[in-house]
Amino acid sequence: MRLFFALWPDADTKTQLAGVAANLRLPIRSRLAPIGNYHLTLAFVGEVENAQLASLLTIGATQRAPRCTISFDATEFWAASQVVVAAAQKMPPELLGMWEALHRDLALQPKPPLRPHVTLARKVAQAPVLQAMSPVTWRTSSFGLYRSETAGIESVYTVVDTWPLLDKK
Repeated sequence: MRLFFALWPDADTKTQLAGVAANLRLPIRSRLAPIGNYHLTLAFVGEVENAQLASLLTIGATQRAPRCTISFDATEFWAASQVVVAAAQKMPPELLGMWEALHRDLALQPKPPLRPHVTLARKVAQAPVLQAMSPVTWRTSSFGLYRSETAGIESVYTVVDTWPLLDKK
């Protein structure tokens, strides 16, 4: 199974991000990402055997990361991936700490560095004209381990388990 750790937005954040996506002027054949697929990947684990699942669940359960607020304040076109994303220009230190802890505990080399983003559109073959966006504020409350199935037109993500983030001290 193909697994990853991620933050999943609440309904209000999804709605705001969908509003940003709806205002994109995309080239023909581009596809908006389904609102239910919006997420911020913390660590991509990749293909794993069933026997490895228990250790991944333990790693998730032992994380002690605080909640944070992420402000997505720009849209960007990433030509290599052919995507348009909502990006956060500033990195909350709590988010960076969580990302670093997960990569350390998973023994993953963090490459490239974290660039907080949510994919809004895929199969964007040429750069669209991107307009300024009103910031979307996402207050995180939990993170999870998710399964990705890519057999269909769009990826389908299934919750494996979730864990709460801690209140700030």
